Amino acid sequence: MTQALDIMNLAMVIAFVVLSLGQIMTMVRLVIGPTPGDRILALDTMVIYALGLIVLLGISQGTRVYFEVSLLVAMLGFVSTVAYARFVLRGDIIE
Repeated sequence: MTQALDIMNLAMVIAFVVLSLGQIMTMVRLVIGPTPGDRILALDTMVIYALGLIVLLGISQGTRVYFEVSLLVAMLGFVSTVAYARFVLRGDIIE
C-alpha cells in the first residue's frame, strides 16, 4: 500500500513539473510570438496549463473547491480568448 502511495506522489510531482515547464515555454512564446495569432494561441494554451495545475492541486490536496475554480477559469479563459481574437480581427469586441 505504501509503495502505491509513493508511486502516486512521484506521478504528481512529475505532472506538476511537466505542466510548469509547459507554462514557462508558453510564456516565452507569448513574449516572442511574432504575430498576434501566436499570442492568442499562447494565451489560450496558458489557460489550459493553468487548468491542469489547478486540477492537480485539487487532487493532491483532496478538496473539491479547486474543481469549481477550474470550471470558472475555463469559462473565463474561453470568453477572453474569443474576445481577444475578435478584437484583433475586427478592432472592437462589441458590435
